[in-house]
Amino acid sequence: MPEITIPTFDELMNPLLAALNALGGSGSVEEIYSKTVDIVQLPEDVLAQLHDPEKSSLTEVGYRLAWARTYLKKFGLLENSSRGIWSLTEKARGLDTVDSGEVVRFVRALDKAEGSKKRPADQTARELTEQEGWKEKLSSVLTQKLDPAGFERLVQRLLRESGFIHVEVTGRTGDGGIDGKGIARIHGFMSFHVLFQCKRYKGSVSASEIRDFRGAMVGRADKGLFITTGSFTPAAIKEATRDGAPPIDLVDGDELAEKLKEFALGIRTETVERVSVDESWFEGI
Repeated sequence: MPEITIPTFDELMNPLLAALNALGGSGSVEEIYSKTVDIVQLPEDVLAQLHDPEKSSLTEVGYRLAWARTYLKKFGLLENSSRGIWSLTEKARGLDTVDSGEVVRFVRALDKAEGSKKRPADQTARELTEQEGWKEKLSSVLTQKLDPAGFERLVQRLLRESGFIHVEVTGRTGDGGIDGKGIARIHGFMSFHVLFQCKRYKGSVSASEIRDFRGAMVGRADKGLFITTGSFTPAAIKEATRDGAPPIDLVDGDELAEKLKEFALGIRTETVERVSVDESWFEGI
């Protein structure tokens, strides 16, 4: 059986566009990733490969999809909001496929016209680093500098900040893979008993790990919550929402980073003050 290689970033452009069309024209990075790999149908071992195991939990496929998004944005087919939602532009609507070679040539010419002295791939990597660099650094801190007990306490604090009550860490009791429990309050009226597992991991959580977690929580809670610094394989995502089974919510490294940023837990957002002169104001004096 021939070895399956990871598609190059330009080979992922049309599956990415197909994924966005299937999602209704817009989607988060996670939704786009999941739908694209479902379309391409890559095996789990390929999807589990990390781009840089020493620095990040980002998979190689995820990294190349980020390249594809950047090139398609420069070509005018994609746009993204400040909340991280990517969508098709008017130019892309109704477009089934694109000539990826034409996209690459256009972006390279654009970079050259803008006076870039670096190769387009390097420039794209730099742009990705600027956008997601803090997440890579956070991933390194969580997986290398924070011990398991510290990570459990961080998750406990995050859940409390998110509105959970009676959050307890039980991970050191050998309770079948359950690291803790809590009660999620919804608008002050409804509540759900939740068991959670938190995994400091650079790789991808598999479907079998989701099944093991579900087996440990059956009959003991209304919902499960699996939090990882890494990612989830497509099979794990499907297993978490399998019909007839207790639901398990998944939080990957990217979503965890965004939540820590939202509640300012170890993440500091700095804004630059911009001063401008309103000439019309002076005219009215």
